[in-house]
This record gives sequence, structure tokens and C-alpha cells, in this order.
Amino acid sequence: MTISGKLLRDAVISGANNIYNHRQEVDELNVFPVPDGDTGTNMSMTIKNAVGELKNTSDGATAGEVAKKAASAMLRGARGNSGVILSLIFRGLSKGLSGKETASSSDLSAALKIGVDAAYKSVMKPTEGTILTVAREGCENTVSAAGKDVSAAEFLKKYIDAAKVSLEKTPELLPALKKAGVVDAGGMGFIVILEGMLAVISDGAMIESVDEVKPSAPAAVAAAEEEVRFAYAVDFSLRRSTTKDVSALRAYLETIGDCVVVVDDEELIKANVHTDHPGKAIEEGLKFGELTKVKIENMREQHNNVIKADKAAQSHKKAPVAPTKDTGFVAVAAGAGIEALFKDLGVDYVVRGGQTMNPSTEDILEAVEQTPAQNVFVLPNNKNIIMAAEQAVKLADRNVCVLQTRTIPQGVSAMMSYDPEGDFKTNRSAMTEAIDNVASGQITFAVRDSEYDGHKIKQGEILAMDNGKIVFTERNLTKSLIKLTKRLVTSASSYITVMYGSDVSDEDANEAYEALRAKISGDIDIVLVNGGQPVYYYIISVE
Repeated sequence: MTISGKLLRDAVISGANNIYNHRQEVDELNVFPVPDGDTGTNMSMTIKNAVGELKNTSDGATAGEVAKKAASAMLRGARGNSGVILSLIFRGLSKGLSGKETASSSDLSAALKIGVDAAYKSVMKPTEGTILTVAREGCENTVSAAGKDVSAAEFLKKYIDAAKVSLEKTPELLPALKKAGVVDAGGMGFIVILEGMLAVISDGAMIESVDEVKPSAPAAVAAAEEEVRFAYAVDFSLRRSTTKDVSALRAYLETIGDCVVVVDDEELIKANVHTDHPGKAIEEGLKFGELTKVKIENMREQHNNVIKADKAAQSHKKAPVAPTKDTGFVAVAAGAGIEALFKDLGVDYVVRGGQTMNPSTEDILEAVEQTPAQNVFVLPNNKNIIMAAEQAVKLADRNVCVLQTRTIPQGVSAMMSYDPEGDFKTNRSAMTEAIDNVASGQITFAVRDSEYDGHKIKQGEILAMDNGKIVFTERNLTKSLIKLTKRLVTSASSYITVMYGSDVSDEDANEAYEALRAKISGDIDIVLVNGGQPVYYYIISVE
């Protein structure tokens, strides 16, 4: 049996529904404890971008035509590294099935190999023990399984079985997975999608989307596609007045809501919960101290506004603007202060996103095409956005250069090194060099219990990262800021910028700034900026 266009169309939709239903399980396999876009969510949003196109595809479309539509939509909707790799595998399917009415087992085998090869080439330093390994070994161990005596359904079943064997071995290739006792999230997500496809190809049983599944990631774009379980996001700070264990507060908040985070030190308690009863959360908090800050947001209202904005954006898609200058810039950033900083440095278009909000390839492509320049530098400012940005290069109608900025400070440093009098190649070289001359620090919180890179981490603990690597945990924000900044400073350092986020009040930020000034010796300028960024309490740049 071969796969018709109609069968392939329904299979891809079924695969999209399957990963959507299981995205939380895949997300929970992530071992890195910082808030992120999460693998299951990114893969789900990537393949879901193809569903609308496929549902409008006629029953008479060929397998090649269906594969091409799916691959094109997934490439544009790719989010995060896992989403980009998934889109490249499907792009291989499209190339392998090009011009074919139906897909045989041999066609599938060859097409998957094309996709795997393309995915490996897209990654500068491929890491084994990931989705790449699972997809590759699935191919290598089923080469002899394809042929005219084997149906497409039988081959896909054998491929999935081989991929599962590979998945079970991923902890042996990545020590972080072995310590956490989990398999690779991307590999698992890939298999979940294939199993959804097999259900249709083998049994004709379409897997439907289960809308009641609890959302797992705080990604703003994902919120537009999911139901909001609780109405209010409640964020409050308390000046501690008791020695009571705050675990009791955390336990109570978990009974009235979810997304509970409670961080405390000797003087201050910070708490966050999503709930239908904000008053109860605050009253319970008052048992532990005096309120110093309260923020309550209606998430259902925000949810509806995002949906309205998304529909408006889809119906008013902007046409590319004609270049009127030689060089322009696109940066990815979140937070009004950081966005304004990039604008002040000459960035033409800021794509809102970053950690927990990985923009798609199409988001970045649209920003590039709205930049009135023949040459456009793109600053992703996050390692999980670089691959999506690089896919936009192939789709753009102008010359695009993606600089490998992994943090906001690297992006700022690159912009500061730009010389309006220099040519494209000279500036590319200077901006790339500037990326390596800045030290980046980030202070955030742990979203899950974890043992990572030698650190035993508890949910809610403050995490300090030196250029993306966790270096210590703390319970006090100011102490974290001082300790991490001192770690970043060298004898050659002359300038420090501290950007504080939306979860840090002006008062707390200024107090921390004064404490930092008192601890940093030498002739070093220190600047405090209200970045307004989510996720990170502080972002530190040392040059």
C-alpha cells in the first residue's frame, strides 16, 4: 500500500494533533531548569502552522503537493531549534516526494534521509543524543525495511520502532539526560508526531485535538491558541514578619491555582500564582508579612486581546517595503526598556520575543521585509532563536546576515560597534568580534526541580547564569546580582550595564544598584536600565 495525497494530508493533521495533546509531557522532559519556550510546545506550534493549509487542500491533491504545502508552512512557522529541525525533516519529505502521486515505503525511506541530512547540515555543531540522532538512526536502521513488498504503513511502523530504540539510548549520549532520568524531549516529540501519522496511515484513525489539555508553557503566542485555565495572574511581594516556613504558603497556593512560584530570603517573600481567587492568595500571603507590591492581571482578557490581535495581523499582512538605504537591523527582544534601547542604537524593527516566546521564522522574515534596507543584520539575542532566523535568510527578498548573538548584551554590543561609514563585510566582521568581547549575566528562577551541571536545583530558587551557563543558585536577589557581576568583571572591564525586569520594582532595583556600586571596586562605570523584560530579574552586561 502506498500513501495518497489525501491520506498524507490527514496523517500530518493527526500528527499535529498528537503532539498538541502530548506537548506537556514532552515539555516536562526538558532538563534545563530555566523558563524556556519548551520543546513540546515549539514542535506543536511548528507543525500546527501547517494544519490550516492542509485542511483547505482538496482530496485530489497528490502526495507531493501535500508534502510541499506542509513543509512550506512548517518552515515559516518554525519556532525554537526543535521546531526548525522538525521543519527541515518535513522539507526533506517534500523534496523526496516531489512530483509523486503517492508515496511508497521506498519513497518515504529516501525522503526521510534527505530531511535528516538537511537537518544535520543546518546545525553548526550537531549534538548527538537529540532529535537529530533519533531521526538519523531511524533511517540507518530501516534501510533494508523499505521495498515494493513492504507497505508504507509497515515501513513507518518499523521506522518508529527503530527511532524508539534510539530514543532510549539518548541518556547514554547526553549526561544531563542520564542524571535527570529522562530521554531527549525533541526525539520524543518527533516520535509522538510520527505515531499520530501512523494512526491514520495504518488504521485510518485520525487523532483529534484535545482542547482540555492544560497549557504547559507561558509562551505569549501559544496563549492565543489555548484555553486559559485560571482567570488571574497574581504577583505579590511581602516584607517578612514571621519565621514560618514559606512552603506552607506555596502548598496553599497550589490548592487554588497553578504556575506557583515562591521565592524568599530573610527579609522578602515573592510569590506568583494563576488562580480564580486573587483575594484568597493575598490574604494567605498576609499571614507571612506586609505587602510591598501587588500586581493582578486578567489573563482571559489578555488571551482574548491576543486572539483579536492575531486575527487582525493575519488579515492585514504587510507587503514588503522597498529598500531605501544600504543597511538595516532587526533585533529580537522583550521588554519596553530593552526595545527602546535597541531602537536608540539604530535597530529598524524589533521582533517581540526571547526566552519563553520564541518567534517563528515567518515573524523574523516579516520584520526583515519591513526593514527598508538592501542588507539586513538580524540579532536573535537567544540561542534558541538563531536557527529560526537563519531559515529566514533563504526566504527573504534581500541580503540577510544573522549574527550569532545569544544574549541581549551581545546584541547591544554588536550594535554599538556598527560603523555607518564602513561597508557590509567590515561591519559584519566588527560586529561579530564585538559579540565575543562582552560578558553576559542573567538572573532568573528555576521552573522545575533539577540536577544540572553539578547543581542540585529546587523549583523557585534564583538561578545565576554566566553567558548561559548556570554557575550558582541563591535565595536573595541582591546577593545574586552582586555575586554574579563580580564574577563577570575582569581587570580589563570598564563598563557595566544592569537591566532590571518587569518583576523587579524601581525601589528594589535602585537599592540593589547602590549595593552593587558599594561592592565593585576600581574605575568602572555602572549604569542601571529599566529593561522591563520578562523571565529575567536582571540582565548584566560587562565590557
